Amino acid sequence: MGGTLLASVSAASASGFQVNLGGQKNIGMGGVGVGLSLDQAAMFYNPGALAMVRDNGVQVGVNAALARSSFRGDNTGIQQSLDNKLVVPFNFYAGFGPKDAKYKFGVAVYTPYGSTLKYADGWEGRYALTEITLQSVYVQPTASYAITPTLSVGAGLMILAYGSVNLQKDLPLPTGPGHITLDGKTKTQFGYNAGIFFKPSDKLSVGISYRSKIDATVDNGSVTYSGLPATGSASAALINRSFTATSFTATLPLPAVASIGIGVMPNEQLTIGLDASLTFWSAYRTLDFGFSGNNGNGTTDGLVGGNNFSTSKRFYQDALAFRLGGQYKVDDKLTVRLGTAYDFSAVKDGYVGPETPDADRVQATAGLSYLVTEHFGVDASFLFEAFRQRTQTQGQLLDNGTTDRVAGTYRTDIFIPGVGLHYKF
Repeated sequence: MGGTLLASVSAASASGFQVNLGGQKNIGMGGVGVGLSLDQAAMFYNPGALAMVRDNGVQVGVNAALARSSFRGDNTGIQQSLDNKLVVPFNFYAGFGPKDAKYKFGVAVYTPYGSTLKYADGWEGRYALTEITLQSVYVQPTASYAITPTLSVGAGLMILAYGSVNLQKDLPLPTGPGHITLDGKTKTQFGYNAGIFFKPSDKLSVGISYRSKIDATVDNGSVTYSGLPATGSASAALINRSFTATSFTATLPLPAVASIGIGVMPNEQLTIGLDASLTFWSAYRTLDFGFSGNNGNGTTDGLVGGNNFSTSKRFYQDALAFRLGGQYKVDDKLTVRLGTAYDFSAVKDGYVGPETPDADRVQATAGLSYLVTEHFGVDASFLFEAFRQRTQTQGQLLDNGTTDRVAGTYRTDIFIPGVGLHYKF
């Protein structure tokens, strides 16, 4: 049962299973933010910019991610739609510091991974995956310091405070359909998010940031079965001996990301941002599962046999993303935003899996903010993401030794509206 831990497309807005939904203002501008100091969401995009955010403030936001995905198998030619449930990643930021001080502190809470994906009953890849549900929460205490009036630095301790995964697949038993479910919680793990922000004039700003890799590890996750044959026959005894595992362990690298951003402010009303990011997906080479007993891999006398370890090839490649967006201040209360982005796929041909049918994708975004009072405002965003159609042939699977996946064509569109509230003081 390898190859599907902590990976899904349903809420993704970046390559692989990465999510870039850090703040409502940024989302409306195509996801830019590394070279800007818009608000407290700088803790996610570039902690070095936090010291340049003028006001102290608190903000909270939530997005509703809904994917429309389909799969057409090579063997049947039948197109099937996925049953994608609504996913609601959220973010919270609080930043504060003395008005005239050179430093700011803050805390960020966000959900960088989270989705629910379910394939149609009886689909061709049911022995690889039928359903996956993922949740994760990061907590990031952050500090930022303005070395000069134009240069600031910052860093945050990234804490994988909560993570859970539930993944399921069918079992090809000679006695009838079976099913296996893996369910586990991740260990608390640590990383860092650091950045530098430089604003030489009121019309130009530049930033760089780096988010480190975190290894998401599940220890003592549970393994449960359904549909195993009742005892009483030789074949039933053999099959049941092949599925004795009751727990599992697995580790997935959540890769590092390096980004650079530029902000241009031609006048007081208009702000334009451009970001480029490189995600170091090449750290994700294989996904290995260790089981407390037999997990059904292999064959024994023509029946499903047993093993206590499984490995699945990934061999992801580093992936670039480019983002462009702008905002225009219509008046003292209303600001409107537009943006676009293009992300390159991290998954090579022949390695596409049903848990992450990744492909190059283009995004279009829009958003607005409205100040209800001098201190309180509402932010809204909308993101549409279209994946390029991705076809994987049986020949590619055979050439790469990745026949634990299924040949066919995937197509995905994602719709992500979002809303947030902010209060500055």
